[in-house]
Amino acid sequence: MTFSIGVVGVGQFGGQFAHLFNLHPGVSSVYVVDEVSLRAAEAADRLHLAGVKASFNELLESDVDAVAIFTQRWTHGPLVEQALRAGKHVYSAVPMAISEEEIARIINAVRETGKVYMMGETSYYNPATVYARKQHAAGRFGRIFYTEGDYVHDMDLGFYDAYQYSGGERWKETASYPPMLYPTHAVGGVLGAVPAHAVSVSCVGVKDDRNDGVFDKEVSMFGNDFSNATALFELNDGGVMRTNEMRRVGYPSHIRESRFRFFGTEASFEQLANVTVWQDKENVHDISEQLETQPSMSLDDPSLANVAPELRDAFVSGLSPVHDADRLPEEFRGAPNGHEGSHHFLVDDFVTAVNAGTLPPVNAWVAARFTLPGIVAHESALRGGERLPIRDFGDAPGI
Repeated sequence: MTFSIGVVGVGQFGGQFAHLFNLHPGVSSVYVVDEVSLRAAEAADRLHLAGVKASFNELLESDVDAVAIFTQRWTHGPLVEQALRAGKHVYSAVPMAISEEEIARIINAVRETGKVYMMGETSYYNPATVYARKQHAAGRFGRIFYTEGDYVHDMDLGFYDAYQYSGGERWKETASYPPMLYPTHAVGGVLGAVPAHAVSVSCVGVKDDRNDGVFDKEVSMFGNDFSNATALFELNDGGVMRTNEMRRVGYPSHIRESRFRFFGTEASFEQLANVTVWQDKENVHDISEQLETQPSMSLDDPSLANVAPELRDAFVSGLSPVHDADRLPEEFRGAPNGHEGSHHFLVDDFVTAVNAGTLPPVNAWVAARFTLPGIVAHESALRGGERLPIRDFGDAPGI
């Protein structure tokens, strides 16, 4: 079986994914849509795609079977629901949504339409998460009682350029996006390895003091002045998860922007920027080489011309030794990859789910568990760290 797909937003990552969808043998044709029509036309020509649709609505009215949404992060919820209600399968970039109500509406739409929804969370396929998931399944941690997931990405390292590229003249209004409303690269890497979910949270936000118009409440469309935030989550299994979302930090995020720690009663796992260790009660084992990714293309590749140099590592990092590369289609060999080897797996899992009529790993119910904790954490920070409950939408049907 094969199906057709329309990619919405081809400015940066969208173009990379359009290329991978076009390569996949389970996809028959790829169309693109972008608010900048010339950008869509250029992508369609350069990537040898099936064509261009003039608008999102035109795409939904067409006979394409699925859509992949790569628009601004606060727009995903309504667009996803609209696409599902139009009878399309949906792949969405992170985050799933920015409110509990939007999440609930997506889950209801998935349940009522029977269409496949997948959130493209890269950290689920992060080598650290893959390794920890295997170790946990084998029982080598013992009981995991404490975990950490950090997304440590300084604004100075490419984010100014990225927001100016996507936001235009009024980019500072959106560059103030609250860190905890983009939690999935941290939360997803932990909960992608540990089968648990957050039930409560206390979060502290750090107000920005750069005074450059970013993270300025008077400028921000979100009324946000937190540039960093730290949340402590209670998990349903009695364990604890700490998450850091940092946008002002002296750290080489281009080397490793998401990093994780897992502490169990029998063993533990810890990451720094370029070192990863597995520890038991007798010794420390350097496993850095097992998690090291290989570049999938040059940092100077012409397709990255619109990407800030500080962000390009995320667009080129390929597979690591812990990845199961044999499960991927032959057509992906030598193709661009990114976010520590995750892009190939993201596309393959969505295509497989649509063609087989199965649930993808990061389905709507899992995506809710990766996303909603951050939304509630941001509310906790606004309330001075008040501990708040986190709703759980349960497991996906049939699980």
